[in-house]
Amino acid sequence: MSAKHCILAASLALLAPASAFAADGPPDGSTPEQKAAIAKDPAYRKQDLVLTNLPRQRMAPKKLFNGRDLTGWDSWLGYTVPATTYGTPSSAPIGLNQDTFGVFKVVTEDGAPAIYSSGKLFGGLLTKQSHRNYHLHVEYKWGANTWTPMPRNNGVLYHSHGAYGAFFGTWMSAIEFEVVPHSVGMLLTVGDSKGKQSFETVDWRVGATVPVANDPSIPYPSRRYFKGGLPSRLTFPTWNVDAGSDAEKPLGEWNSLDLYVFGDKSIHVVNGVPVMAATSLTTKDAKGRTVPLTGGKIQLQSEGAETYFRAITIEPISRLPTIAERKPG
Repeated sequence: MSAKHCILAASLALLAPASAFAADGPPDGSTPEQKAAIAKDPAYRKQDLVLTNLPRQRMAPKKLFNGRDLTGWDSWLGYTVPATTYGTPSSAPIGLNQDTFGVFKVVTEDGAPAIYSSGKLFGGLLTKQSHRNYHLHVEYKWGANTWTPMPRNNGVLYHSHGAYGAFFGTWMSAIEFEVVPHSVGMLLTVGDSKGKQSFETVDWRVGATVPVANDPSIPYPSRRYFKGGLPSRLTFPTWNVDAGSDAEKPLGEWNSLDLYVFGDKSIHVVNGVPVMAATSLTTKDAKGRTVPLTGGKIQLQSEGAETYFRAITIEPISRLPTIAERKPG
């Protein structure tokens, strides 16, 4: 598996050495079935997209981070040896609110309070409350240190639901707003590994539909978000769609993320640029029936690289904004 493929598989935390992966790891486009899954995708071209018709702000946004401590949040940590997460774990997950390692803590960064996510252990910082129909604002900046052989990786997981650590002992089932260099805003579905460390047996219980186009410059499934593209369901083996454009600022600068969710739809915005839109977000209920996914907890990840988060606010909305393509001239 190439390093670049690992970057784009990053929201599934593929940051361990290759020897730690299960033999049946992420799909790479090598089988006839995998090739057929993307055969009808149209060709990608870069679009100049803007966000318009913003929902009216009716009240001041609520702070999810009070600037003093982690009140309102829970932590869940995975395995003591992160490199074994997708192979044979060396222990049971560390679990709920057992962060004696300082993986998540409040620090002062650039003269203001921020949540520090160390990345040394894999896990998540989760809101105690579930949320729906909202605009979430988060600012992040990469730290200096990384702890794996792969490039930086993090993410904001939303509509998180079900059991703690359902996905490979580490994260709740969710939709992911990916934070990885050059692919910030990628969307992935995070399922339930059912206790077995294999991508082939994951219950891909979370689904989404995204309009896509084929960009052969990126690894399989070689799909980017494309306004007006082919509506495609994220199902294994095509479980991710890359951001429509790279809107991240240079390393060391603060970036703003804005997530709009209403009903079973979502929009990802990076530094003011809309890079992803999804519809028909779904999950499975206790009887295995597919149902709309319209709310859940919010998770900030720890996944191999130091990251700072600040200015985390949420406000209710009554509709989504609109994504439009800017016309030349």
